[in-house]
Amino acid sequence: MTTPTTPAEGKRAPAFTLLDQHETKVQLSKLKGRKVLVYFYPKADTPGCTTQACGLRDISGQVGDTMIIGISPDQPAKLAKFDAKHELGFTLLSDPEHEIAEKYGVWVLKKNYGREYMGVQRSAFLVDEDGKIASAWPKISPKDTPTKLLDALAEAG
Repeated sequence: MTTPTTPAEGKRAPAFTLLDQHETKVQLSKLKGRKVLVYFYPKADTPGCTTQACGLRDISGQVGDTMIIGISPDQPAKLAKFDAKHELGFTLLSDPEHEIAEKYGVWVLKKNYGREYMGVQRSAFLVDEDGKIASAWPKISPKDTPTKLLDALAEAG
């Protein structure tokens, strides 16, 4: 088994087309010309994932034209409930076969209470207007995601 590698800063972001919480297809390539935060989280409506999503919701008015996209293995219906319950207001994508998580190197072997299993490693990537990785934050904490995004956007100007 090979160790997954996350895309390096300056490299092209792996392409994806996934269904969002409204069952509408979203393609990364169609978002060229604007910055996109692509973040991966393990499971909708769990404590850490809720902290992360609500933190991003709370700063969404400060990120300008930057689009926020959360990706998890959850089905669109579960994502819609998560969005509605917490009034997130940004795109949540369903990656049930974890194909995109694998492309981004965030589908990893996890250990919890002596049990080993495959799952999503919470990570975030800021994709620039040209579709390249501007910043990568593997193993990011839920609380740090909004701060790291704001800092990266401030640095970019």
